[in-house]
Amino acid sequence: MPEFSVSAGEAGRRIDQYLVTHLVKLSRARVQELISDGRAKINGEVVARASQKVRGHDVVTAEWGAQAPVRSEAEDIPLETLYEDDDLVVINKPAGMAVHAGGGVRTGTLVNALLHRFRSLSRVGGEARPGLVHRLDRQTSGALLVAKNDQAHSKLAAQFSGRTVEKTYLALVQGLVKKPTGEIDLPIGRDMVRRTRMTARRREGAPGVRSALSFYKVVRRFPGGLSAGYDATLVEVRIATGRMHQIRVHMSSIGHAVVGDTMYGARGGVLSRNFLHAFRIVFTQPTTGERITIEAPLPQELDEFLRTLTPQ
Repeated sequence: MPEFSVSAGEAGRRIDQYLVTHLVKLSRARVQELISDGRAKINGEVVARASQKVRGHDVVTAEWGAQAPVRSEAEDIPLETLYEDDDLVVINKPAGMAVHAGGGVRTGTLVNALLHRFRSLSRVGGEARPGLVHRLDRQTSGALLVAKNDQAHSKLAAQFSGRTVEKTYLALVQGLVKKPTGEIDLPIGRDMVRRTRMTARRREGAPGVRSALSFYKVVRRFPGGLSAGYDATLVEVRIATGRMHQIRVHMSSIGHAVVGDTMYGARGGVLSRNFLHAFRIVFTQPTTGERITIEAPLPQELDEFLRTLTPQ
C-alpha cells in the first residue's frame, strides 16, 4: 500500500489534489473513486470527503491497487462490422462510444456490444476488456481490431508491439499546415495539473512519460474555411506508437489542434465531436500470414461538415 508523508510545503492541499500529484498513474476520476470507496486514509483514519485538507507531517495511504476488476455485461447495441474471420473482427466504432468501462462509464461501451454480438472473444485482456487488442478515444470513430481467441490476440499484440500494424487517421485541424509532410517525435505523459489530459511538455524519462512518434501528410487546405479568419487543414496521420490522445496532443503541440477538440485548444461551437477518424488499419492475419488492409468510411457527420468547406 503506497504511503506518503505530507511535507510542510504541501500542507493545506485538498486530499484529492494531493493524491493526484503522488499517484501519477491514476486519473483524477480514479482518485475520486478510491476516496469515495473509503480506500484513502490520513493517519489511519478513512478520508471522509475529497475536499479534506492535509497537514504537515500527516501520513497518507491509499489502497489503489486493490480495486475489484470490472466485469462487463452483454448489451444489445448495434455494431458495424468492416471485416470478420475465425480469428478476429474489425469494427467501425462510432464517436461517443467508450471502448470499455472506466471513469464512471459502466454501460453502453464497445465491450458491452461485443459480448452480445460474438460468442467467443479473447480473454487475454481480462474480464473488463475481452477481445481488445488496442483502443480508440471515446470521441474518435473508425476501425478497431478485436481478437476472437487468445492465440490470435497474442499474435496481434506482438504486431502492435513490433510496430508492424499500420494505423492511419484522418483529422481536420485548425490553421493552415505549411509543410506537405512532417514528423512529430515528442514524448507524451499525463498532465500533472489537468489529470484528464495528456501533454508533450514533460521531459522524457519522467514517471509515466513515454516516447511517441507521428507522421502527417496534408490532404487539403481550407483557407478561411470554418469562419472569417479561421483556416483549417485536412491531414492524414500515421502513428508509429499508440499513446493515449497521441494525435490530439501531437497536432496541438505544433499549433494545429484537431477541430472540435476543445480539451487541447480547439475553438468551441464548431463541431459537436472531434474531427478525428481511424480510417485505415493494416495488419497480418495471425493464422494465414496474409497482409490485410481495412478502411472505414468517413462518418456522415464528418463528411457533410467537410463538404461545407471551400478548399484551396
